[in-house]
Amino acid sequence: MDSAISEIPGTPGTSEHSAPRRELTATADNGLKIVVVGGFGVGKTTLVRSVSEIRPLNTEETMTQAGQGIDELGDIEGLRAKSSTTVAFDFGRITLDARNVLYLFGAPGQERFWFLWDRLFSGTLGAVVLVDTQRLADSWYAIDRLEHHGTPFIVARNDFGGPEYTSEQLREALDLDPGVPLIDCDARSRESGKDVLITLVQHLKSLYAPQETTP
Repeated sequence: MDSAISEIPGTPGTSEHSAPRRELTATADNGLKIVVVGGFGVGKTTLVRSVSEIRPLNTEETMTQAGQGIDELGDIEGLRAKSSTTVAFDFGRITLDARNVLYLFGAPGQERFWFLWDRLFSGTLGAVVLVDTQRLADSWYAIDRLEHHGTPFIVARNDFGGPEYTSEQLREALDLDPGVPLIDCDARSRESGKDVLITLVQHLKSLYAPQETTP
């Protein structure tokens, strides 16, 4: 999936509908760490790029023949067309309000880089699991590690035009707890990406809000 990066309107190579980037301001009172995980080529880098209000940090490297037999591209056209891959993590930032910002970390998708995930999960408030319905099995490890760490998460089904599953079928295939939110998204769209993050924040608020007690 091609990446979409919003720039300042009117700059070369951008559309008139692109949202402006913000300068990195003074540190907010609350920096909330969010991790975006999922299988190889599922759109993690694209999501971070599309929503970040600063120019995102990427650790992408060109894929070469040395990766043949290691990075499994399969028979999916979008994967075969990939020419670069994340080898550490992606980083972006989006402001919630004057006191709170989200720091977004996109995890690498290939199995050979999964050893980095446990470190990325350290101090994480919550996570987004991106899934491609053409490769649901690629999401199992991400969900397993998040559950192992006790990290709250939501699942976002990225639109690759793959098989259509009902929410119930997808929940069953991923063995999701009924309390885990499941939404559709297009990682290339800034508005869709923001909806994903809003859903995650609302989910976290519902989990961490003080429980009402009855007298």
